[in-house]
Amino acid sequence: MSTAAPLRALISVSDKTGLESFVRGLTDLGFEILSTGGTRKFLEQAGIPVIDVTSYTGFPEIMDGRVKTLHPKVHGAILGRPTLASDAAAIATHGIVPFQLVVVNLYPFQETVAKPGVTFDEAVENIDIGGPSMVRSAAKNHAHVAIVTQPMQYAEVLERLRSQTLDEHYRRQLAGAAFEMTAVYDRAISDYLAQVNSGATASAFGQRLTLTFHLQQELRYGENPHQQAAFYVEDHPAPGTLATAKQLNGKELSYNNLLDLDAARAIVSEYRQPAACVIKHNNPCGCAVADTLSEAFHKAYEGDPISAFGSIIGLNRIVDLATAERMCEPGRFIEAIIAPGYEPAAIQILTTKPKWKGNVRLMQVDFSDADRGAPDYRRVSGGLLVQDRDDLPQTAADWKVVTKRSPTADELADLQFAWTVCRYVKSNAIVFARGGMLLGAGAGQMSRLDSSMIAAFKAGERSQGGVVASDAFFPFRDGIDAAAKAGIRAAIQPGGSKNDPEVIAACDEYGIAMIFTGMRHFRH
Repeated sequence: MSTAAPLRALISVSDKTGLESFVRGLTDLGFEILSTGGTRKFLEQAGIPVIDVTSYTGFPEIMDGRVKTLHPKVHGAILGRPTLASDAAAIATHGIVPFQLVVVNLYPFQETVAKPGVTFDEAVENIDIGGPSMVRSAAKNHAHVAIVTQPMQYAEVLERLRSQTLDEHYRRQLAGAAFEMTAVYDRAISDYLAQVNSGATASAFGQRLTLTFHLQQELRYGENPHQQAAFYVEDHPAPGTLATAKQLNGKELSYNNLLDLDAARAIVSEYRQPAACVIKHNNPCGCAVADTLSEAFHKAYEGDPISAFGSIIGLNRIVDLATAERMCEPGRFIEAIIAPGYEPAAIQILTTKPKWKGNVRLMQVDFSDADRGAPDYRRVSGGLLVQDRDDLPQTAADWKVVTKRSPTADELADLQFAWTVCRYVKSNAIVFARGGMLLGAGAGQMSRLDSSMIAAFKAGERSQGGVVASDAFFPFRDGIDAAAKAGIRAAIQPGGSKNDPEVIAACDEYGIAMIFTGMRHFRH
């Protein structure tokens, strides 16, 4: 990299985190600082000598600052190759002084459009033009210029300048990060405009889809030990999502842990009462609501205590001592827990009392429904399936009683509980419940009758007087026959089968109350 005097750095940033100490380090190394607008004022107020770019170019900022760095003397100073004779001649002829360092980050477009009530004009004014141009120019000419785009890079850049190790290999890394930043930025603008324009078109899906995530952590392994895995997250994940969760204790997370933790988080966040769920292989084997979190956990765990061994626990309240003590009872083994928080006494007992104390992963996340409506993606060979997430709020007002007998108040409460659980069970899904407690679930079976029989087997005698939920319509009365044999007194399902009359007649025959919801919840 050329070090011809004077050393010059061009600085124009929106995010001023760590900027003052970084620039002081540059001036100590003999750099002259050129800057514009708010960055120049910030540095001047800090007592750092700054050359205004307009005094260098001889051209003022115009159009309320829209045009200030789009000038040949700026881009010539960035793109010029002093080692090339023709470039060196142009530099000398036009009075260009090359930059050795360009420090730029961009207008906060993503943050702006994420604000409630932001107008289209506000969004457009936060589309940076000069910034990306300078970033791309410097990244292209990284053989002669170092491009710095993130505050986290400041410390290493200073250290390498001091030790004279800001070599081409490292500048190439900086260039790669710079192009990644502009790609993400352009994608955010494109996505925003596509969203705005979708209101005027028949489809909400654009012609192209580009997804951008950054690496949060490498995982122990994938679904199996021979598979490598990693966790990538959105640049601005919504609050309450797994990407914002903090690990307070335990072993490194695995791929399967994260899948199950997300399922646990999603289920318990549906309930306003204290709720607990027990997840195994992405399905709830236990779930319950109660007046206290401790009781909810107890009911959820007892739903299927055999399957609950080595499970993931979801809780929608801060974990208190009483709940922690129940989780630590002898014979229980828990892989991970996700909750909004933990009382100090609960953390103490969870990390000291049980045999699995050092291994249990304690995850904390502020539950929120801010992620509702986000797209759902699934990879298939050679492509990607995209759909709306199945997270519309339950609308009991639209439900219809189709049998001669209506459910009692207690049965209706259990039907609402079971219907919520059912949407998180793999299809074909059948859920038996009673008293705000999951008694048995039939999940992922090729036949709905098989799922019904499994749910009945899991529930045992506890199903007497209980309810059943089915994620899709009963195609035949055999599912109702199995439920009646298990003592079920009320059922909830989408309806819509050509055999609905036969199924309704079977319910009337057994005195089972049935509700049609009109909404299916397949989960493949």
